[in-house]
Amino acid sequence: MKVCDIMTDKVVAVSQQEPIAAAARLMKRHNLGALPVCDEDGRLRGIITDRDIVTRCVAVEMDPETKVREIMSRGICSCGTEENVDTAARTMSDEQVRRLPVLDNGRVVGMVSLCDLARNSGYNMEAAAALSEISTNINRR
Repeated sequence: MKVCDIMTDKVVAVSQQEPIAAAARLMKRHNLGALPVCDEDGRLRGIITDRDIVTRCVAVEMDPETKVREIMSRGICSCGTEENVDTAARTMSDEQVRRLPVLDNGRVVGMVSLCDLARNSGYNMEAAAALSEISTNINRR
Protein backbone atom coordinates (compact mmCIF):
# COMPACT_ATOMS: atom_id res chain seq x y z
CA MET A 1 0.00 0.00 0.00
CA LYS A 2 1.21 3.50 -0.82
CA VAL A 3 1.23 6.62 1.33
CA CYS A 4 -1.21 8.35 -1.06
CA ASP A 5 -3.78 5.66 -0.17
CA ILE A 6 -3.88 6.58 3.52
CA MET A 7 -2.63 10.18 3.83
CA THR A 8 -4.77 13.15 4.77
CA ASP A 9 -4.90 15.30 1.66
CA LYS A 10 -6.61 18.34 3.16
CA VAL A 11 -3.45 20.19 4.14
CA VAL A 12 -3.57 23.24 6.36
CA ALA A 13 -0.23 25.01 6.15
CA VAL A 14 1.25 28.21 7.50
CA SER A 15 3.79 30.66 6.12
CA GLN A 16 7.12 31.40 7.79
CA GLN A 17 6.07 35.05 7.95
CA GLU A 18 2.88 34.43 9.95
CA PRO A 19 2.86 35.16 13.68
CA ILE A 20 2.97 32.20 16.06
CA ALA A 21 -0.46 33.21 17.36
CA ALA A 22 -1.92 32.73 13.85
CA ALA A 23 -0.44 29.22 13.67
CA ALA A 24 -1.97 28.41 17.07
CA ARG A 25 -5.38 29.66 15.91
CA LEU A 26 -5.17 27.48 12.78
CA MET A 27 -4.31 24.46 14.92
CA LYS A 28 -7.28 25.13 17.18
CA ARG A 29 -9.72 25.78 14.32
CA HIS A 30 -8.75 22.60 12.47
CA ASN A 31 -8.00 20.45 15.54
CA LEU A 32 -4.40 19.81 14.46
CA GLY A 33 -1.21 19.22 16.41
CA ALA A 34 1.17 20.27 13.64
CA LEU A 35 1.29 22.46 10.57
CA PRO A 36 3.71 22.24 7.68
CA VAL A 37 5.45 25.57 7.10
CA CYS A 38 5.48 26.31 3.38
CA ASP A 39 6.69 29.04 1.09
CA GLU A 40 4.46 30.74 -1.49
CA ASP A 41 4.97 27.84 -3.93
CA GLY A 42 3.83 25.20 -1.42
CA ARG A 43 7.35 23.93 -0.81
CA LEU A 44 8.11 22.59 2.65
CA ARG A 45 10.35 24.84 4.75
CA GLY A 46 9.70 23.33 8.18
CA ILE A 47 7.02 22.25 10.60
CA ILE A 48 5.51 23.80 13.71
CA THR A 49 3.82 21.73 16.38
CA ASP A 50 1.68 22.57 19.37
CA ARG A 51 4.61 21.42 21.49
CA ASP A 52 6.93 23.88 19.68
CA ILE A 53 4.54 26.70 20.54
CA VAL A 54 4.42 25.71 24.21
CA THR A 55 8.12 25.00 24.74
CA ARG A 56 9.70 27.55 22.42
CA CYS A 57 7.24 30.41 22.75
CA VAL A 58 4.92 30.28 25.77
CA ALA A 59 7.40 28.75 28.24
CA VAL A 60 10.01 31.42 27.50
CA GLU A 61 7.43 34.22 27.39
CA MET A 62 8.11 35.03 23.75
CA ASP A 63 5.77 37.48 22.05
CA PRO A 64 3.02 35.51 20.23
CA GLU A 65 3.44 37.94 17.32
CA THR A 66 6.94 36.52 16.72
CA LYS A 67 7.17 34.94 13.27
CA VAL A 68 6.74 31.20 12.82
CA ARG A 69 10.22 30.98 11.27
CA GLU A 70 11.73 31.78 14.68
CA ILE A 71 10.47 28.59 16.36
CA MET A 72 9.67 26.14 13.54
CA SER A 73 11.66 22.93 13.20
CA ARG A 74 13.82 22.71 10.09
CA GLY A 75 15.38 19.71 8.36
CA ILE A 76 12.08 17.86 8.39
CA CYS A 77 11.65 14.25 7.35
CA SER A 78 9.08 13.73 4.65
CA CYS A 79 7.89 11.07 2.26
CA GLY A 80 6.52 10.87 -1.25
CA THR A 81 3.02 9.98 -2.36
CA GLU A 82 4.21 6.75 -3.99
CA GLU A 83 6.30 5.62 -1.02
CA ASN A 84 5.37 2.33 0.61
CA VAL A 85 3.44 2.73 3.89
CA ASP A 86 5.89 0.41 5.69
CA THR A 87 8.81 2.61 4.62
CA ALA A 88 7.03 5.73 5.90
CA ALA A 89 6.30 3.97 9.22
CA ARG A 90 9.96 2.99 9.53
CA THR A 91 11.00 6.59 8.89
CA MET A 92 8.58 7.78 11.57
CA SER A 93 10.00 5.24 14.00
CA ASP A 94 13.65 6.00 13.19
CA GLU A 95 13.11 9.76 13.48
CA GLN A 96 10.70 9.52 16.44
CA VAL A 97 8.00 11.63 14.73
CA ARG A 98 4.25 11.23 14.76
CA ARG A 99 3.57 12.98 11.44
CA LEU A 100 5.24 13.13 8.04
CA PRO A 101 4.54 15.73 5.37
CA VAL A 102 3.85 14.07 2.03
CA LEU A 103 5.50 15.72 -0.97
CA ASP A 104 4.87 15.57 -4.68
CA ASN A 105 7.49 17.36 -6.80
CA GLY A 106 8.66 19.19 -3.69
CA ARG A 107 5.23 20.53 -2.77
CA VAL A 108 3.23 19.50 0.29
CA VAL A 109 0.17 17.53 -0.84
CA GLY A 110 -0.70 15.69 2.35
CA MET A 111 0.24 14.55 5.82
CA VAL A 112 0.48 11.01 7.11
CA SER A 113 0.13 10.49 10.84
CA LEU A 114 0.17 7.66 13.33
CA CYS A 115 -3.61 7.82 13.23
CA ASP A 116 -3.62 7.34 9.44
CA LEU A 117 -1.36 4.32 9.83
CA ALA A 118 -3.47 2.87 12.65
CA ARG A 119 -6.66 3.21 10.59
CA ASN A 120 -5.17 1.07 7.85
CA SER A 121 -6.71 -2.32 8.51
CA GLY A 122 -4.25 -4.19 6.30
CA TYR A 123 -1.26 -3.07 8.33
CA ASN A 124 1.34 -5.79 8.93
CA MET A 125 2.92 -6.72 12.27
CA GLU A 126 6.40 -5.38 11.42
CA ALA A 127 4.99 -1.96 10.70
CA ALA A 128 2.84 -2.09 13.84
CA ALA A 129 5.97 -2.79 15.90
CA ALA A 130 7.69 0.19 14.30
CA LEU A 131 4.71 2.35 15.21
CA SER A 132 4.80 1.29 18.82
CA GLU A 133 8.43 2.42 19.05
CA ILE A 134 7.53 5.96 17.99
CA SER A 135 5.68 6.70 21.21
CA THR A 136 8.24 4.98 23.41
CA ASN A 137 10.09 7.39 25.64
CA ILE A 138 13.75 6.65 24.94
CA ASN A 139 14.96 8.84 27.83
CA ARG A 140 13.61 6.85 30.77
CA ARG A 141 14.49 8.08 34.26
